Amino acid sequence: MQSYTIGQAARLLGVSPDTARRWADAGRVATHRDEGGRRLIDGKDLAAFSVELAKSGGGGAEEDASYTSVRNAFPGIVTAVKLGDVAAQVEIQAGPHRLVSLLTREAVEELGLEVGVEATARVKSTNVHIDRV
Repeated sequence: MQSYTIGQAARLLGVSPDTARRWADAGRVATHRDEGGRRLIDGKDLAAFSVELAKSGGGGAEEDASYTSVRNAFPGIVTAVKLGDVAAQVEIQAGPHRLVSLLTREAVEELGLEVGVEATARVKSTNVHIDRV
């Protein structure tokens, strides 16, 4: 299971590291420490928290952050993967933005996409492409 530092989690949630640290201190998202003493958040816990945060309207992109760059890249965390025999549906929470992409099952497996994994959704017109980070 992939884990994220407070700074990485903050970037994925679209908030400052101080905000993410305050949320962790308040127990809003569970953390544990690695051998070096750094606080980490399990990917599945971060994915669940990002969905809860988006639903409540709290957090999300801070005023100086922008998720609509010229390249239309939305870095975030995978919050759901639904696999069919041939096709798959992947949801990414990128700060306050929830993006859903339909792609092949083979692509999901090759990219190693699963809940809690960091990924970037790239939007071109009506197509959403996902890159594994």
